[in-house]
Amino acid sequence: MKIGYARVSTKDQNLSLQKDALQKEGCELIFEEKASGAKSDRPELRRMIDQLRKGDIVVIWKLDRLGRSLRDLVNLVTEIQDKGAGLKSLNDSIDTTTPQGKLTFHLFAALAEFERDIISERTKAGLESARARGRKGGRPKGLSEQAKNKAIIAETLYREGGFSVKQICQHLDIARSTFYKLLKYRGVQVG
Repeated sequence: MKIGYARVSTKDQNLSLQKDALQKEGCELIFEEKASGAKSDRPELRRMIDQLRKGDIVVIWKLDRLGRSLRDLVNLVTEIQDKGAGLKSLNDSIDTTTPQGKLTFHLFAALAEFERDIISERTKAGLESARARGRKGGRPKGLSEQAKNKAIIAETLYREGGFSVKQICQHLDIARSTFYKLLKYRGVQVG
């Protein structure tokens, strides 16, 4: 049986393109996930792998939908193959049910890992070069004007005591941790 796995990284992204392609490929069952590929906790992926049977083929849109690192991809493909199933990637022309597909998978995965390593090295070299010239990267220190205004409002509402922390956070549309950081910025002691 062909089983599809579709994943997007954020809640704002849409699975439609992947699902349409998987249905067109003849997938009888499609597992959908909205989670970062870097996350190890992907319950739908785990559920899919747990119910694989000998002869099944896992169909994905692209390799990066399955995993981000070479180690992760190789581990997942090995786990799929240990169950007697294969992997087919629609946009990477990989089908591990064939010897050529297995070889192609390992070559593509190694090249992708090599490319990521090169990008990482260039980024680190660029940051070191910038530091050597006295430039600092990262987010600017302090708060934006909008955040400063929220800090003043948060402090005022907190000191008045008419609202709970939860109500203030909801009103300002901020997380509880952000609320306490804003109070700390304003020098307010929280008891």
